[in-house]
Amino acid sequence: MTIPIWIYAVVVGIVVSALMAIKTGKEERQLEMANIEEEGEIYIKRLEREKEIRREDAE
Repeated sequence: MTIPIWIYAVVVGIVVSALMAIKTGKEERQLEMANIEEEGEIYIKRLEREKEIRREDAE
């Protein structure tokens, strides 16, 4: 029983597509985590500034 060569090409295409999807998903998660971390730092800095302003107003 011989398998046509185009079936091998389809299987290789599926494997390559899956690998690229995994790679892209990993890169997107890293970018998303970096963005979340940056937003968190901005939020913490804003909270610290507000805390200092309230402390100055209380004095």
